[in-house]
Amino acid sequence: MVKIWPFTCLHIGTLSVQEPQRELLKAMVESFQFLPVQNSASRSPKLRILDVRQGIDCRTTCPEFGIRSPTCFHGCTHSVHSILKLESQCSIVDSRPESQPSRQPMELLVDLSLDGTSREREFFALLLNKVEQSSGSLHLCCRDLQIDKFSYARNTLKFLDLTCIHNLAVDQASLSEVTTLLAHMIYLDSLSLSKITCRSLHGKVFRVFLSYLGRMNCLKELNLSSFSLTDHLASLLRALPPNLDFLYLPFCEISYRDLKFLSQSPQATHLKLLNLSNNAMYWDDCGPLQILLQKLSDTLQHLAINHCHLTDAALAAILPALTKCSHLRVISFVSNPITMPMLMRILHYLTPLMELKYVIYPIPLHCYEQWHVHGSLDRQKVADVQAQLKAMLQAAKRSDMNWITYSQ
Repeated sequence: MVKIWPFTCLHIGTLSVQEPQRELLKAMVESFQFLPVQNSASRSPKLRILDVRQGIDCRTTCPEFGIRSPTCFHGCTHSVHSILKLESQCSIVDSRPESQPSRQPMELLVDLSLDGTSREREFFALLLNKVEQSSGSLHLCCRDLQIDKFSYARNTLKFLDLTCIHNLAVDQASLSEVTTLLAHMIYLDSLSLSKITCRSLHGKVFRVFLSYLGRMNCLKELNLSSFSLTDHLASLLRALPPNLDFLYLPFCEISYRDLKFLSQSPQATHLKLLNLSNNAMYWDDCGPLQILLQKLSDTLQHLAINHCHLTDAALAAILPALTKCSHLRVISFVSNPITMPMLMRILHYLTPLMELKYVIYPIPLHCYEQWHVHGSLDRQKVADVQAQLKAMLQAAKRSDMNWITYSQ
């Protein structure tokens, strides 16, 4: 199919390629032909952009508006080696035939997961071999890069144009290693960092990290997990674009001071998703969280406050603000020590939110002999809770709402 594809681009998109079909991707890459500059034969292959990324919501090929300038809406736009940049250069430099390359510039769009497995190493070796065969005409464009351990990826990264990357996820690395990557990335849409070590939030490395974040005007999503930010969230938020859509801060040891600054930040009026899970909120004053929810009332769609040690009193304090979040679709607050009366009260307050479809709730305290002790959960009491909530939802005519909990 690749060899005879009659259009400029081919996108796998939403086509399902399961594990046994991994060989199909390899076959497609191997069949990708390099085209000579003079290629006017009607039956000759025209494919110049092969997109083997999976799960991308796009058409198999883009509509062509003209023969002279075929268009692909998903082609590379940032790299100096992209078709767009190379052809724009050719239009302004000497156009003598002897100065033209023998092959047309082409692009191979991929997502990579550098996890150290032999499967991924073999696939990347295939990509590099294809690039070498092209004699410089093929640009390898990686849009989504996942690094499971930096030591696995150090050598591979040398062969990638980091300017192309839109989504970066790094697990298990030092912050200094992360900053070496971010130095080359300006156009990130999302950044996910987990288990990143940093000696000091007062040191040079953290300041450099913040300076690189400050350049990322396109950033819409930031996920920091297991990254201690105690009393330093303000510095992070000042570096982030005010129109950030998704903010994940689980296991970040957020303090009362941090939450107070978040409630006063520019992001507090724009976020669509906020995840503050696994940050202990022992303090009596829930004012900052209440103010934050009030400011997010017009935008918030997904809220996660799991494992935050929120009591009945804390949830009662934020509940009025929560009910103003009219666009809320998902709320998750599992593993918080609340009572059955409080859970029923929450359901009563949330049922008027018509866009809210999923509520992941904590098992009430009375279902445990000892809260969160393994083996102390009474399954029958949990079943009774579920039945009572289901009856309340039916009475409120909200059978479209899904109330879910997890037994431990």
